[in-house]
Amino acid sequence: MNSARAPGLGDDLVAALRQAVDGDVDDSERRRAEYSTDASNYRVPPRVVVAPRDTDDALAALDVARRLKVPVTARGAGTSVAGNAVGTGMVLDFSRYLDRIIALDPEARTAVVQPGVVMSSLQAAAAPHRLRFGPDPSTQNRATLGGMIGNNACGPHAVAYGRTADNVVSLDVVDGTGRRFNAGAGELDAVTGLNALLRANLATIRTELGRFGRQVSGYSLEHLLPENGHDLAKMLVGTEGTLVTVLQATVNLVPVPAAPVVVALGYPDMPTAADAVPALLTHRPLAIEGMDARLVEVVRRHRGAGAVPQLPAGGGWLLVEVGAEAGEGADDVLTRAYALAADAGTDAVRVVPAGAEAAALWRIRADGAGLGGRTPSGVPAWPGWEDAAVPPERLGDYLRDFTALMADRGVDGLLYGHFGDGCVHVRLDLPLETPAGIGPSRAFLEASADLVASYGGSLSGEHGDGRARSELLTRMYPPAVISLFGQVKALFDPKNTLNPGVVVDPRPLDADLRRPAARPTPSRRGFTFAEDGGDFTTAVHRCTGVGKCRADNSGAGGFMCPSYQATRNEKDVTRGRARVLQELTNGSLITDWASPAVLESLDLCLSCKACSTDCPTGTDMARYKSEVLHRAYAGRLRPRNHYVLGQLPRWSSLVTRIPTVARVANRVLRIRPVARAVLAAGGMDPRRQMVSFAEERFSTWFRKRGSAAVSESAGLPSSSPPRPVVLWADTFSDTLDPAAARATATVLGEAGYTVIVPEESACCGLTWISTGQLDGAKKRLTHLLSVLAPYATDGIPVVGVEPSCTAVLRADMVDLLPDDPRASTLAAGTYTLAELLTAPAPLGPGPGWAPPSLAGVDVVAQPHCHHHSVMGWEADAALLARAGATVTRLAGCCGLAGNFGMEAGHYDTSVAVAENALLPALRDGGPDTVYLADGFSCRTQADHLAGRRGVHLAELLARGT
Repeated sequence: MNSARAPGLGDDLVAALRQAVDGDVDDSERRRAEYSTDASNYRVPPRVVVAPRDTDDALAALDVARRLKVPVTARGAGTSVAGNAVGTGMVLDFSRYLDRIIALDPEARTAVVQPGVVMSSLQAAAAPHRLRFGPDPSTQNRATLGGMIGNNACGPHAVAYGRTADNVVSLDVVDGTGRRFNAGAGELDAVTGLNALLRANLATIRTELGRFGRQVSGYSLEHLLPENGHDLAKMLVGTEGTLVTVLQATVNLVPVPAAPVVVALGYPDMPTAADAVPALLTHRPLAIEGMDARLVEVVRRHRGAGAVPQLPAGGGWLLVEVGAEAGEGADDVLTRAYALAADAGTDAVRVVPAGAEAAALWRIRADGAGLGGRTPSGVPAWPGWEDAAVPPERLGDYLRDFTALMADRGVDGLLYGHFGDGCVHVRLDLPLETPAGIGPSRAFLEASADLVASYGGSLSGEHGDGRARSELLTRMYPPAVISLFGQVKALFDPKNTLNPGVVVDPRPLDADLRRPAARPTPSRRGFTFAEDGGDFTTAVHRCTGVGKCRADNSGAGGFMCPSYQATRNEKDVTRGRARVLQELTNGSLITDWASPAVLESLDLCLSCKACSTDCPTGTDMARYKSEVLHRAYAGRLRPRNHYVLGQLPRWSSLVTRIPTVARVANRVLRIRPVARAVLAAGGMDPRRQMVSFAEERFSTWFRKRGSAAVSESAGLPSSSPPRPVVLWADTFSDTLDPAAARATATVLGEAGYTVIVPEESACCGLTWISTGQLDGAKKRLTHLLSVLAPYATDGIPVVGVEPSCTAVLRADMVDLLPDDPRASTLAAGTYTLAELLTAPAPLGPGPGWAPPSLAGVDVVAQPHCHHHSVMGWEADAALLARAGATVTRLAGCCGLAGNFGMEAGHYDTSVAVAENALLPALRDGGPDTVYLADGFSCRTQADHLAGRRGVHLAELLARGT
């Protein structure tokens, strides 16, 4: 666990922690890299990371840190964009174990939670009682309540329900002196000297703090005022772990509004939209969100045109949610929605009732934090000025001045935010790639701080000041307030051990920046990373740490991150891996591509590619893993499984060349002792079953019978013009499971195509790619181009059978062979079966063809991860719906993921991933339920773990004829 640790670094600390704490104590280079940053621009490697198993563990760890004078940073999901979840000493990760909802009282409308509870988990627990926690940041499916308390998180519904501070009843905390107390209303005596300090500064607090709802920068001391109930709990919310560590919280819940309606309002631009906010607030909406036309266009480009519902005309929009008030029904809500629209100052109005379309509109906003990580031109955009807020009545003018400042300084970014509260989110293309850009970036942030202060605003509206804005507090507050913050800090944490460098005595905003310290890493005969300027460093810094990979995205059809869903370990999530690779490009903490830190980090990556699509930043860990393995093993002996599984097409081609050899091999390998020995010798898990080799290859079958059979079954009249299509049977479909290729040939013939199977076989090198043998992969792809590209050049579509191999042609091939124009031609001319059969003429089937009826057929469909990520499964869903099948579509990986689940050391994780969706669905399905899986690995996993035979889409369609 602590391999490759720098000798002598924190030995006394780590030894003391291991003696005192039952939870995880890890000071390895890999773990320190994983926690060296959050979702901000900052890199601060800790000395040790502790995941306490219970409250006693947390207290023990804090005791050790105080005794040894080690700084402490409390951390939840690590989604802070301000740099307040990183620190030089001990990081306390509450998200792994301290994640229980201790009590939920629907009558009192309260819940008692541990700090690691994920916000969406609390919402799910409260939902059966028609209750919810009011604030709902866009990161709610991974943000923890402890983190939300630390930052005073808000979200779109703060207009109706307030900030986190407004929804906290009491806090069980321990401060920097080790003093543990319950903070609530009227409990100032818990901290000696606090009451006296309050009385001495009443005028300053009343005039400078709490001026408007989103003024959360600094300490919100206004909650301590007598007219506000001397509420210590509310004051401690938003103090960013600098005064206390939260051990438990009691929070309020609110009723879920019935029949919410979304009113979409279009305006010429964002400032004009902001001008309309004060009039809309009089209608008591639940939320008022603003978004820019350019953000919507980015969503269309990233998610597809179908991801954006129809919007009214405009260059900027407000999404306003109206919900039922006491005694109101659905008709009343609609009446109020139209009344609000009448006061909106625009005729561009669309009223959308609750449902899928309204949810899709909100999803645009929810993805803003990640999609905003790139400007529309594709340039990286950074946090740092992420959530400034001004009084809502001044928002329009502020936006005009801020956009003018951006234009004057040559800075771009996508504007969106909680306009009902005057809070604006934006990520900026500050020149942070090199040290030379630090000065201009600082100058822009200082000018931005002066601008927001001139409007009576707050540097932060919900994310906290952190390392990004604490230094700028002197531009917002007079010296008396800054001094008061320091005096408060001294009462709670006199030795400055709790999250030092934040709020009080801050670190410079341009210290500890991650990106300028990273060195360029140009391509080296592997992937070219063309979309990232040919630089591996730029590619891995796509990950901004928003942490969507930590969330269970399956409810929305997402697939990432399967290994993290199984282990709940930061090591096994896309973000954690990206942080390790970012440290590799930094070259200080981790220097060797083949180091244990790097290889451990990548070990449980399934190379599913889900992050390339599901992550809003387009982080493609499968590609990065392949590149790292390519460099790590260059000129070195590789693991055994790289030669066995990584070159499986070579061996399967050899075995199946002579049918008798294939038959003998299958018989021998069905003997379990022999199979186990072979598996172990090849670096595989002996609990797995061996694959079966085709005793008649597809290519042989086609040459003998397939061509004539397909021609005879053609569905169009003989007078129809020829409709040639190339059926590309990859090595898996040719030599391991040819049934899918045979069925594909049959279905294509039924659809009126003339099927062509090239005489020469062609391998895409998929297994070489997944194991980082990129020289071998490029050799195979070059040969494949010589076989298939001439057809694509002539306009003849190429249809793949295996989704992962088809995805190589559509994506990886172009980046591996960027200088070969045939690659892009073939990529554009390659289709899945469903894409071809649902395409319009002249590409699609003839007008006389329709899919066979599948009415009454229940289907459990497991889309292959690469199918989901590269091609998308929408065409398959449309084809099955047209055929009349009843489809349960699984989200998430099957767990085998090509060679991953076969490899030694991966079996347990592979099974755990399968338990996320696949295995429960197979157990719940009836005896006649069809398991649909185009992926060879998906069918293999179901066969190995559940004894279920899966079918390819072509087999299902052929069966229905």
